[in-house]
Amino acid sequence: MDLFKWPRQTDVKDHDLFTEEHFGKEPPCVLYEKKPVLDQDGKPVEGLYTAWIVLNNPAQYNSYTTEMVKGVIAGFHRASMDRSVVAVVFTAVGDRAFCTGGNTKEYAEYYSGNPSEYALYMDLFNGMVDAIYMCKKPVICRVNGMRVAGGQEIGMACDISISSDLAVFGQAGPRHGSAPVGGTTDYIFWYLGVEQAMWSCISCELWSAYKMERLGLISKAVPVLKKDGQFIRNPQVITDRYLEGGSIVYGEFVKGQAAAEARALVKECEVDFSLLDKEVNRVVWTLTNLFPHCLMMSIDGIRQKKKFFWDMNKLPSRHWLAANMMSEAYLGFNAFNNRKLTGGKDVCDFVEYRRQLAQAKVFDQDLIDAVLPKRVE
Repeated sequence: MDLFKWPRQTDVKDHDLFTEEHFGKEPPCVLYEKKPVLDQDGKPVEGLYTAWIVLNNPAQYNSYTTEMVKGVIAGFHRASMDRSVVAVVFTAVGDRAFCTGGNTKEYAEYYSGNPSEYALYMDLFNGMVDAIYMCKKPVICRVNGMRVAGGQEIGMACDISISSDLAVFGQAGPRHGSAPVGGTTDYIFWYLGVEQAMWSCISCELWSAYKMERLGLISKAVPVLKKDGQFIRNPQVITDRYLEGGSIVYGEFVKGQAAAEARALVKECEVDFSLLDKEVNRVVWTLTNLFPHCLMMSIDGIRQKKKFFWDMNKLPSRHWLAANMMSEAYLGFNAFNNRKLTGGKDVCDFVEYRRQLAQAKVFDQDLIDAVLPKRVE
């Protein structure tokens, strides 16, 4: 009996769960766009596309609001269910930031002091990371600017990261009232090694794209500055020597007068992402010329190890993060959110906070008043 002579349904089914309401045009929102795959000559390939999921909140460094988190989930599901999509490009608007994590204004003014609501928000955040891991297309993080805090975490959930060499990378949690438990503590040590990973998590230092390329967190850092029509590397970073006095300096930031001169040079340049996009297109074209199911089996085989530890910790982290909104997160997010009212002071008085704890003081309004920056009249 010939299997292919049995009756078959011919209508192509739509497997997308989401509607257009999750995507927008005006910030803050998430943009979703399909762009043709480009061949090695830069010509569009008929019928094949990349899905661009774009964070659109540049005024707040592309931090994600609650509604934007929904848009990211919807975008990755849509791309996963679209037969014509070869790969996803996850990026953001502008040249200053890919993402700096959750929207601190929303955190401070709505979620701080409201742990039950933040727990619901964290269910959405977990769903956003899950959506990246479950997407049945390769995911490229096109890092157009700083990738910090929760932005670093959703970026690390991607399969490949290609970065502007102006971008910086790092965490912010212990400085601003949280912890990098949105994936970072689960597997960043695989990228950086345990000690470098530890320092990256707890110091809240920002490291350059070239340093992260050297250490293995990203695949490639690409020049985006143009001076007199020619691309130049980011002058704020040492890229012309590997060792100095026995220490590795490649990828470290220049200091002193050299740093001031570098900042001035950057202001004289234009930002041009054409080389960055060329590299993204090169990677997409490589992926296009592979068997799609064999490709995704390979990708999922590697993702699975990251996802294992993410799945193991995401629920207890959700509960801790919610409870933390009644204490250190309340202090940290409100200090940062009100920095314009306090003369630019964006962190608590950590020494005084430790003194309060050493005296076994209760977390009450007196403690809050003692450690938050004072309003400047």
